[in-house]
Amino acid sequence: MSDDDTPVPDAAHAASLPHGLVQRHDGAFFDLSLAPAQLRAAVGQLFLSGQLLAGLDYPLFLLTLFHAPVPRAAPKGDALLRVAARVAPFPAARRALYKQVKIRGDVAEFYFEALAADADGQVPARREFDELVADLWGKGVLYGLDSVAVRAILDTGKAERITVARALPPQPGRDAQLVEVSQGIHRDDAPRERPDGRLDLLSFKNRFPQVKKHARLLRLLPGAPGQPGYDLAGNVLPPPAPLELDLAAAAGVGTVAEHFSDGDFIVATLDGYVNVDEQGKISVENKIVSREGVSSRTTGNLKLRAAYEEYGEVQEQRQLDGSDITIHGDVYGHLHSHGGLILLHRNLVGGTAFNEHGDVRIEGVASGSVVQSLSGEVHLRRAESCVIAGTRVVIDHASNCEIIADDVVIELAEGCAVAARTIKVGSAGPRKQVEMLLFPLVPDLSSLEQKIADSLARGAQYLQMRDKRQQEIDAIAQLPEVRNYLTLAGQLRRGELQLQPAQQLQYDKLAARIAPVLKEVARLRVEVKQSEILQAQMLALVAQLRQERQAMAGQSRCTLGLVDGETTVRAMVVPRGPAKVYDRPPKEIKALLRSATPATQLVFADSTGTLDWTYAPPPGG
Repeated sequence: MSDDDTPVPDAAHAASLPHGLVQRHDGAFFDLSLAPAQLRAAVGQLFLSGQLLAGLDYPLFLLTLFHAPVPRAAPKGDALLRVAARVAPFPAARRALYKQVKIRGDVAEFYFEALAADADGQVPARREFDELVADLWGKGVLYGLDSVAVRAILDTGKAERITVARALPPQPGRDAQLVEVSQGIHRDDAPRERPDGRLDLLSFKNRFPQVKKHARLLRLLPGAPGQPGYDLAGNVLPPPAPLELDLAAAAGVGTVAEHFSDGDFIVATLDGYVNVDEQGKISVENKIVSREGVSSRTTGNLKLRAAYEEYGEVQEQRQLDGSDITIHGDVYGHLHSHGGLILLHRNLVGGTAFNEHGDVRIEGVASGSVVQSLSGEVHLRRAESCVIAGTRVVIDHASNCEIIADDVVIELAEGCAVAARTIKVGSAGPRKQVEMLLFPLVPDLSSLEQKIADSLARGAQYLQMRDKRQQEIDAIAQLPEVRNYLTLAGQLRRGELQLQPAQQLQYDKLAARIAPVLKEVARLRVEVKQSEILQAQMLALVAQLRQERQAMAGQSRCTLGLVDGETTVRAMVVPRGPAKVYDRPPKEIKALLRSATPATQLVFADSTGTLDWTYAPPPGG
């Protein structure tokens, strides 16, 4: 207390007691109006002066000196705290009983050996806890005395070395963290219910949930500070600072960090799927990103309406149905895309990659698999024992594969059966006992040839009709009256003849008789002209059909840069129609290319050489 404080009733202030300690008849007290540091200084002065606190309440003593808050502003009677029974002397003879203290880092040890008799044969009284507190304080151990353990060994009188004091390590606080606040981002791994009410045990109900625009996704829970510790000397050991989070840095595409009255949140800015990348950044996109792989344990079979990117594997028998599929791991299952691109960064082994309206690209190895695109290109680096079909197929190295397309380009082909309208192979040859077969697909020109023949026949008919009508005109012109009339009419028109009234009357009568005949001649001349026009149209159509026939035939080509081993090239006729030649089940493709049933025409069969062949239709037509 300060010098201006009014004395506490019944308090006896010993002149030798440091400021902050009060001795009354009912005990020794701390003045709580002082700060803990001031009280520690008072206790230190007391112990150094050869005194101690007898009957010490050590837990309260420790709590007051190190863990108490700032000084209390309270009435005088409430500002005193009893911590001991009294202040008592600590003779030097008694201090000699506590020389076995060893301080090692964060612990203090004391060997409680048996007390020896003095020169007079008197055994000292037992060691006291209060004396040990005062002695350790003088040796720099102000904090962390284990009062329970020390009192227990003092009561038993055993000779034993124990740890009497320990430092208190600082307690870390709570790091800032993001807490989920939207039920919409939680997965539902219950089995999917089929339309007939049965459960599909191979598919999950909602593996990749969607969220709506403006939905709160995550809340920032701020960090909380930890509790300080103390070393044996009573020095404060500050706790580590809690880690803070930058909410804006955790908000990815389709999200934003916003502050509300009830806290800071990451909010969706559009409808979509929630993705969390390896750095913990959350985003909302129309694309699904997975890092766990597709298996019966993680996702089950998937049927999605959005683009999908998978960093794990697609296991055997798993089915992934979606659009625009990207897989970074190996694929052993079945991929079905309704559009976009199927991109595999690694291998396709024993699986399927089927795209209805888009390309398929495999950067690893395709082995024992089916790769098919109904309306797109297939690009492979290496294919082994695969069935491959597409609008255009480009492969670096293919072995023992069945390939069918409109256009095929292969750098190295071994033991493959390839069918396409245009085939370009850098090097071709057999593989072990499997022959190398190439089938340039040539069009079925029979319908065009029939059209050409029909048009030529109709042209001949029109020519025959023209000749017949011309003969009829010539026959009419040889009739006497017709010949005379035509002669007179010509002379009159040229002014070579002038008719008298009597002659004019005779001429008019002749013209009246000959008029029906002349009308018939005019009609026949019209038919002659029409026949000539129709014949010309048929000849033009024949020329057009022949050009179309030649163009269709020229689309079928086969080029071999190097033949390295027995290689056979046979032209295969493909019927005309809307159906695509490569739109067939894998079994049908294998049967078509590995059997001898289709009608073929030998083009090339040799073990060396090169080939640059373009289909030429048979002459005729």
